[in-house]
Amino acid sequence: MKTIARFVTVLLILTLPIHAAENTSHWTITGKIHVGGEGGWDWVTVEPAMHRLFLSHSSHVVVVDLKTRQVTGSMDAAGVHGIALAPELKRGFFSNGGDGTVTIFDLGTLKILGKVKVGLNPDAVCYEPVTQRVFAFNGHSASATVFEATKGMALKEIPLGGKPEFAQPDGRGGVFVNLEDKSKVLKIDAEKMKIVEQWSLPEESEPSALSIDTVNHRLFIGCGNKKLFVMDSTSGKIITTLPIGKGVDADFYDSTGKRIFASCGDGTLTVIHQDSADQYTVEEMATTEKGARTMGFDPTTSTIYLPVAKFGPPPPPTPEHPKPHSSIVPDTLEILIVNQQL
Repeated sequence: MKTIARFVTVLLILTLPIHAAENTSHWTITGKIHVGGEGGWDWVTVEPAMHRLFLSHSSHVVVVDLKTRQVTGSMDAAGVHGIALAPELKRGFFSNGGDGTVTIFDLGTLKILGKVKVGLNPDAVCYEPVTQRVFAFNGHSASATVFEATKGMALKEIPLGGKPEFAQPDGRGGVFVNLEDKSKVLKIDAEKMKIVEQWSLPEESEPSALSIDTVNHRLFIGCGNKKLFVMDSTSGKIITTLPIGKGVDADFYDSTGKRIFASCGDGTLTVIHQDSADQYTVEEMATTEKGARTMGFDPTTSTIYLPVAKFGPPPPPTPEHPKPHSSIVPDTLEILIVNQQL
C-alpha cells in the first residue's frame, strides 16, 4: 500500500505542471486593421459604447469602426497628438502640436465645432468630468491650459515646471500628469486650477505612460528606464516597481480583468496582474511588433489595439536633426489587434 501511495503521489506531482501549462493563456496578435496614408502616429483612444477607435495620424484624426474593422471617418489636424472624449457632452477634443490649439468636435457627426488657443506644442489632452473642463498639456510651454468643455472658453494656464507627457483624471475632481524630463508626478485640483501635490520618482525615470485605478487609489507609471512604478495616488508613496519593455509610450489599467498593460516600442507588451492593491505579478511579456508603443484598450471586449508601421532608412542628417529617426514607409500604417488566447 505504501508503494502504491508513493506511486500515486509521484504521478500527481508529474501531472500537475502539465495541467497548469495546458491552462496558461497568452496575449497574441489576432488580426490587423489597415489604415495606410503617410506620416507617423500618436494617441489611440477607444470609444467603447460606439465601438469606435480614434487614432492620431500626423495631419488628421482617423476614425475606425471596430465592428467592421474599417476606417469610417477622418478629421483634419495640425500635428495631432492627444485625443480625449466626453460622451456625456457628445464632444471630443484633440491637440494640434503644429499650431498650438485644441480642436473641439461633435462625437456624432465628427463636425468641427471650434478651436481653442493653448500653449506651445500641446500633447496630452484630458477631459475632467466633475468640472467639465479640458486640460491641454503643452510640451514646449511646460504648462497646462484649462478651458470649458461646453463653451471652449479658456480659463487659465498653469505652469508645471517641466515637460508634461501623459495625464489622467481621477473622477473626483483631480487630474494627474507626469513630467518626463523631471521624473515627477503632479496632481492638479481641477476646480481651483492649481497644483496641489508633487511627487518625485527615482532620477532619470523618464515617465511617459500613466493609468489609474480609481477604486484602490493607485497610479501606474510606465517609464523610459524599463520600469513601471505603482504609486499611491493619495500619498505619492511608491508601492512597488515592476519590469517592462523598452520604449513604453502607453499603459492601461483594466479594472475588470485586474491587469495593467504596458506597450513598448521594442515590440513587447508587458502584462501585469493586480493580485491586490499592493501586490502585482508580471504574467507575460508578449511579443507584438517593433514600434508598437502606443495603445488603446476596449474594456467591453478586453481587446488591445496597437498602431504600427514599416520603417525604412533614416533621412540624411541635417544641422537641425543630426540624428534623424527612421522613415515610415507610406501606406503601411495598421492597427494590431491583440487578445487573450487560452
